[in-house]
Amino acid sequence: MNKDLGGSTPATPKLRRRKHSNEIPSDISKSNGGHLLVDNNSKYKSMWIRTYSTIWMIGGFAFIIYMGHLYICAMVIVIQILMARELFNLLRKIREDRHLPETYQLNKHFFFTAMLFVYGRILSPRLVNTVTSDKVLYKLVSNLIKYHMVICYFLYIAGIIWFILTLKKKMYKYQFGQFAWTHMILIVVFTQSSFTVANIFEGIFWFLLPASLIVINDIAAYLFGFFFGRTPLIKLSPKKTWEGFIGASVATIVSAFLLANFLGQFEWLTCPRKDLSTGWLHCDPGPLFKPEHYRLPWFPDWFPWKEISILPVQWHALWLGLFASIIAPFGGFFASGFKRAFKIKDFGDSIPGHGGITDRMDCQMVMAVFAYIYHQSFVKSQSFSVETIVEQILVNLTFEEQIDLYRRLGEILQERGTSSW
Repeated sequence: MNKDLGGSTPATPKLRRRKHSNEIPSDISKSNGGHLLVDNNSKYKSMWIRTYSTIWMIGGFAFIIYMGHLYICAMVIVIQILMARELFNLLRKIREDRHLPETYQLNKHFFFTAMLFVYGRILSPRLVNTVTSDKVLYKLVSNLIKYHMVICYFLYIAGIIWFILTLKKKMYKYQFGQFAWTHMILIVVFTQSSFTVANIFEGIFWFLLPASLIVINDIAAYLFGFFFGRTPLIKLSPKKTWEGFIGASVATIVSAFLLANFLGQFEWLTCPRKDLSTGWLHCDPGPLFKPEHYRLPWFPDWFPWKEISILPVQWHALWLGLFASIIAPFGGFFASGFKRAFKIKDFGDSIPGHGGITDRMDCQMVMAVFAYIYHQSFVKSQSFSVETIVEQILVNLTFEEQIDLYRRLGEILQERGTSSW
């Protein structure tokens, strides 16, 4: 052994090549013929766990859909709470929280204020329609709705004052970081989820179809990528492949067209809910859900199907499917980048094989907003309808003002009827 003058052994420098997290190990890619996901038995075990969890989630979801609008809204609220909890826990530091016991209570205050503001605006017309027959309750609800924004504003100001009064030396940076993080969570979770609730009351169809398309796209992308994936799609998600992306896009668009035809045949799914009752709905489905027949002139006379029936809403469903397959996955990519920034694999572990609630809802939030905007812009009539005017009268006018309006309308109609003779 050669030693230097100091009697120490010279260290031999070792060059190590750092492997990036988005690299595909060469030995794995060669052993499976280039596939990114099919590499060992653990992948199959993960797939079966994921499959069982998916079946249970779909079963529970179908049962809640059967129960109706209010139960679906309750499910959305529970999901919001779980998502907010997962996100709050990302930046919490137990050591700092021990010195700031007010932080948790303050977060709950802003949480309650956000829920009151968002759901108060969405549910107030339905609440008024529900209590119309009870004059005392109707007057109470009308006053609460009238001053809804004032109540929410002063609750928020109270939270600001509370936050300022709890500031402590050497904790300012952590407290303001938590304050900003809380507002970001409320904006991302509640703002986007409020569109989901709005879609539910426009008709369960407009909630169920977009949500189902995201599930279909996710499952199809996983399966196509599992069996055919070879080409990486994006560095943020190394397991995402072009084969999975393209295969899922085609499957989602085709499924959107077919699923819209199936769902559009049920009044329970297509009728909008105007109140907060839980009874079965019956309504005129409207032209969107009435089949139109198209002849197939290019088929010979002996062909048994010479015409097909298509619901007009199926053409709208194609746009939803296109968005769900191309744009909505970027919500998942955003979440992947977010998790990489915090060096975590999943937002939680509440769903075996899937991670946390937030891991499953990242694309759903984006899709819900698009479905609401699309419905309001291209589907729902932009002109004032009798039902819209009546809703505004019930919400914004007192009972005495409604009686006066009724009397004056009667006088106007009587004058017009007399002059026409």
